[in-house]
Amino acid sequence: MKKFALVLSLALMTVFTGCGVGATAPVPAETPVVEAPAETATEAPAEEAADAPNIQKIKDNGVLKVGVKVDVPKFGYKDPATEVVEGMEIDIAKAIAKEVLGDENKIEVQAVTAKTRGPLLDSGELDLVIATFTITEERKESYNFSQPYFVDGVALLVKKDKGFASYKDLDGKAIGVAQSATSKKALEEAATEQGISVKFSEYASYPEIKAALESGRVDAFSVDAAILNGYVDDNSEILPDRFSPQEYGVASKKSNTDLAKVVDDLIGAMKSNGELDGLIEKWGIK
Repeated sequence: MKKFALVLSLALMTVFTGCGVGATAPVPAETPVVEAPAETATEAPAEEAADAPNIQKIKDNGVLKVGVKVDVPKFGYKDPATEVVEGMEIDIAKAIAKEVLGDENKIEVQAVTAKTRGPLLDSGELDLVIATFTITEERKESYNFSQPYFVDGVALLVKKDKGFASYKDLDGKAIGVAQSATSKKALEEAATEQGISVKFSEYASYPEIKAALESGRVDAFSVDAAILNGYVDDNSEILPDRFSPQEYGVASKKSNTDLAKVVDDLIGAMKSNGELDGLIEKWGIK
């Protein structure tokens, strides 16, 4: 009898212990299971998201609108025989068009001068300006600039028969420069340093300055040395003096930071892979 009672007691303890486990609150069938994502996507910065429509607008237009020079041999020059504009800066524009639109031929070039290139960017008529546009701190307040794709210095073109050997020989003489260009400021600073006095005549285009030099209206034609190389002939020469390093950058509207980033990255890549050096060699730029 005692043995039976012991067995019965053990059995009851087993039953009540089982009921204790079953009494734990059940997990609801619809309770969501939270899992850590395998990879968290990185959201684009708010600034990039806000600026994205600027590139989308270019894609919607199907063409990249670029302001270029048409009177600077080897950089941007319109061949009078073919009416085709070609040069190093046109090749850079094509590279950007390929990056943005996937086709280097989807560019629309418009002739600009030192005086008109800024206003055409401001008005939105152009997406970019690639036109021997020198980067300065003052200009960076108004426009985005890429890192430099070419560096030069202001120089002087004179007639050989005048006998000028250096900038000092131009004391009291007249120098032709382009409107709104940085050449004038560079020469004014150098004149002060060298203790000479010069006069300036401003012209709308480089061919006009060259014509003024040939006719004797000015004694020297001043702009960056690489540009002057396109205007040297048997009767003229470039003096050895160089002033104020001139860094050329691709300019875009200040608010168009997304396009500016794409352009800057591309110019950097073209520097690294030797493509820019190849273009300089292709066009014989010195």
